[in-house]
Amino acid sequence: MNSPIRRLSTLVAMLFTALLVSTTYIQFVQAKSLQDRPENRRTLLANYARERGQILVGGKPIAKSTGTKDELKWLRTYPQGELYSHVTGYYSFTYGAGGGVEGAENDLLSGSSDKLFYRRVSDILTGKEQTGASVELTINAKAQAAADKALGDQRGAVVALDPTTGEILALVSHPAYDPSRLSSHDTDKVVAAWKQLNADPTRPMVDRAIAGNLYPPGSTFKVVTAAAALESGKFTEESSIPGPAVLDLPQTDDDLPNDFKGSCGANNRTTLTHALEISCNTAFGWLGMQVGADDFRAQAAKFGMGDRLQVPMSVTPSSVPAELNQPQLAQSAIGQYDVRVTPLQVAMISAAIANNGVVMRPHLVKKVTSSDLEVIDEPQPEQLSQAVSADTAAALTRMMETVVKSGTGRAAQISGIDVAGKTGTAQHQKGKPPHAWFTGFAPSNDPKVAVAVVVEDGGNAGNEAAGGRVAAPIAKAVMEAVLGQ
Repeated sequence: MNSPIRRLSTLVAMLFTALLVSTTYIQFVQAKSLQDRPENRRTLLANYARERGQILVGGKPIAKSTGTKDELKWLRTYPQGELYSHVTGYYSFTYGAGGGVEGAENDLLSGSSDKLFYRRVSDILTGKEQTGASVELTINAKAQAAADKALGDQRGAVVALDPTTGEILALVSHPAYDPSRLSSHDTDKVVAAWKQLNADPTRPMVDRAIAGNLYPPGSTFKVVTAAAALESGKFTEESSIPGPAVLDLPQTDDDLPNDFKGSCGANNRTTLTHALEISCNTAFGWLGMQVGADDFRAQAAKFGMGDRLQVPMSVTPSSVPAELNQPQLAQSAIGQYDVRVTPLQVAMISAAIANNGVVMRPHLVKKVTSSDLEVIDEPQPEQLSQAVSADTAAALTRMMETVVKSGTGRAAQISGIDVAGKTGTAQHQKGKPPHAWFTGFAPSNDPKVAVAVVVEDGGNAGNEAAGGRVAAPIAKAVMEAVLGQ
């Protein structure tokens, strides 16, 4: 055989080998991932041949499938569409399962999860019609409704947690959307709705509670700075610290002023408790520089900053800058500069303080059941970290109580119940109104709920916005709903 033919034979053999390897890899290695792709129409057709599991809140479906007479056999419906849109997500023949629980727990809801393997085999042997598993959520229906109503037509988000278990009691993001618009079997209408929702500049499909563009936390982050100071052992809640009208920052000509005129106390001094009560910028800017960048970042990390969480939806990690000079550290200590958070993260900070310093892993799924109500999975509370000692948590609780009793958070007061909290007013873009924040928990002596609220661009108050005025009443409504007030 001459040389050209040998080379051609070798090339042909290599091509056949490559083809054999690639087809084997696709059929055996990639098969499951390709099958599970939400836009895989063959998989979607197979899934539509059986009833999809329900998503439940308090035993009532917030997402369910109803029978049809068309080719797809089942139509996904959302009885309270907009109220739970970011919790459920959507299930669409055109766009697959996306967002919320529909996307995160698609395998269970569709019945294709490995956890349901033996049940599928049993159903085949007995001739029983196959169905997906149902997912019961931890959401408190009254708290969800209260958060939705109180936030109203303002853009922002509300998260409520059970401090002792990490259960998510409310998860609201505004603006919302109706997932039924994407689950219709009318393809033209679905495509039109998809384009309209994605072109909307208010981004109604973004879950502001756990994802999207992160927010500067403003003065709510002073709780983290206070925690770092107390944990250092160098300060107590009654320590006297500087609180001038303007803090002279090193290494820069820019200074750090308070949000109000004047100093934070007589002779430009204040206590740590009073500084939190009135939200003294200069005191906390100074305190941050005393704590130091490393300990400040470490304390934030103990509260969960930077963690990649699944609730089961993916949560965008919150962050503190990796490098901070002294002026940047002072700004970060009051929740400005490049500190960025989700409302869930802020709720976790309050929940940890309420829970004797222990951060519980937040979760949305209470249990997973089969069509005959057999429990397939029931997640248990899980400790994520010890953010602060029990003594520090108790001190922070007392400090946060003063914020609500006599400080910037009075609008969160609940008759007959002690509330601990912290307001925040976060500057984020020159020329735009600040974001309004509130975070806290109640009852402060026996916590049942921790909450975080952010209202973008001051909400209806615009440039007159402040966390105590705009966000605190929303948090109050949610806490009252959980406590049955």
